[in-house]
Amino acid sequence: MTEIAFLGFAWNECGYIEREIHSAPHVSEKLIQLFRNKSEFTFLATVQQKPSTSGVILSIRELEHSYFELESSGLRDEIRYHYIHKGKPRTEALPYRMADGHWHKVALSVSASHLLLHVDCNRIYERVIDPPETNLPPGSNLWLGQRNQKHGLFKGIIQDGKIIFMPNGYITQCPNLNRTCPTCSDFLSLVQGIMDLQELLAKMTAKLNYAETRLSQLENCHCEKTCQVSGLLYRDQDSWVDGDHCRNCTCKSGAVECRRMSCPPLNCSPDSLPVHIAGQCCKVCRPKCIYGGKVLAEGQRILTKSCRECRGGVLVKITETCPSLNCSEKDHILPENQCCSVCRGHNFCAEGPKCGENSECKNWNTKATCECKNGYISVQGDSAYCEGLFAEFCSSPLLPQHLPLPHILSSSSSSSSPSSPPVPPSL
Repeated sequence: MTEIAFLGFAWNECGYIEREIHSAPHVSEKLIQLFRNKSEFTFLATVQQKPSTSGVILSIRELEHSYFELESSGLRDEIRYHYIHKGKPRTEALPYRMADGHWHKVALSVSASHLLLHVDCNRIYERVIDPPETNLPPGSNLWLGQRNQKHGLFKGIIQDGKIIFMPNGYITQCPNLNRTCPTCSDFLSLVQGIMDLQELLAKMTAKLNYAETRLSQLENCHCEKTCQVSGLLYRDQDSWVDGDHCRNCTCKSGAVECRRMSCPPLNCSPDSLPVHIAGQCCKVCRPKCIYGGKVLAEGQRILTKSCRECRGGVLVKITETCPSLNCSEKDHILPENQCCSVCRGHNFCAEGPKCGENSECKNWNTKATCECKNGYISVQGDSAYCEGLFAEFCSSPLLPQHLPLPHILSSSSSSSSPSSPPVPPSL
């Protein structure tokens, strides 16, 4: 509840104590803000009016326009409510004799288009009117006991004047009155709430119907499962090449199945060796080099008076600046097929061969090699790529059909020296 209260004044035979009674500018500004967009308010006062006189009890005006004015006429015995509707003045005349010299409690309540007048806590009138304009223009002022400096001067006493912004504000003056019915503003709020709920219900019904349609469509369709690998999405039965591990992969019902790419057997000529080429999964035959009885494959190096590398079957002199070593000279070792020394305990796996997912890199004194993990066997003698032991035997066309399983296991588990990778059992 918000209210604005006013001091009363009295009139006697000698004149009025003050005949220019209006609100201060800051009170008027607050009044303008409180009235803005309000549809419910009540004016309350206790008055004693000299018999057979006429005067304004309260007036809210801007120049010549009365936005809210309550007037009591003792000449016509009526109470008048002046207001503005759509820029035009309106007046509601309510027959009642209040200028009789007695004390009266008056309460005028407005709720949208509903006007209610109580006098001495009795409901005198209830009317439907044009909704009053409540957006007061700047410069509006509130007068008590007069319309302006010269007109509508009230003769009598006004006490406890208030403007209350709440439904059924007259209950503040007459708390024993029961509120039996909602005000017009209450009713309009209820209607608006119902309309909002109906709109929300319509939207929810439309969304539900759409969801049911989508569900019925999904029930009749085959929803395939996809595979996501390294941020890429593959549909069911899509195939791709896993270049890192040289495998052909396929998406099957949401699971990725990969198989090692099958490389054809190499029959290199006597003057060439099988070697790995960057960017290729299968070895290729490249010319070999021979120096001092030592055989070098493509890309391997040998240190003579200078560093030489095997390229296309020819030892080519290369210029290489060796890094400085942080170890004593007695701990210097020369890696196999390299020209620069390293310190003992060097991690060759950090820069050495690229081992597949089923093999692991192991460091030796002068080199690193790939070795198959337990339960796996090298593919075509290359331990960088290994397959399951039983898959290798099952795919071997040379496997005798009558060979018992224990013989296979005992043959495959034969020990091998730590310096050389395991090889398939000879059959």
